[in-house]
Amino acid sequence: MSFEADIKACIEVLNAGESILYPTDTVWGIGCDALNEDAVEKVFAIKQRPKEKGFIVLLAEARDVLQYVAAPHPDIIDIMERFERPTTVIFDGPLGFPENLLNNDGTIAIRIPEDPFCKALLKRFRKPLVSTSANLSGEPGAQTYNMINPAVIEQVAYVVKHRQNDTSLKPPSRLVRLLEDGSMDIIRA
Repeated sequence: MSFEADIKACIEVLNAGESILYPTDTVWGIGCDALNEDAVEKVFAIKQRPKEKGFIVLLAEARDVLQYVAAPHPDIIDIMERFERPTTVIFDGPLGFPENLLNNDGTIAIRIPEDPFCKALLKRFRKPLVSTSANLSGEPGAQTYNMINPAVIEQVAYVVKHRQNDTSLKPPSRLVRLLEDGSMDIIRA
């Protein structure tokens, strides 16, 4: 199956409120429409994850943050575009996301991936995607397709074929919170 066929199949599944298993710029992820409360619930069920732990959301471009976050740092686009490695930013004031996607403190974690497949999928889907590591809660995240627990694979509606044979290991994203002065509080290096 081609890259393009994978993108089309993903969009069809995402629009139906179902979940996908897909490669990101960090680990393999379970994804769904981040604006669909029922789809988010399904991902919690697949992962067997406590509801107190929110998920990361992927956006296609740094400027998209302006649509989904109330009053982000004035330089947020420049700051995010300068990241030299995958970095997830925790934001206060999320807009339009279902309550079950938010962290306990009402924040949202957002990353702009550089992976070509993710970028293409996000641009074509035109909505944010949930991106949580493809594992059961408490297990290590799957850095490659062959590390994914079969119980996870069986529960998603679509498994992306692209990069299933890629065995290169990539670390999870850095997790930061931006401070008012534009500096970063690094939560996970």
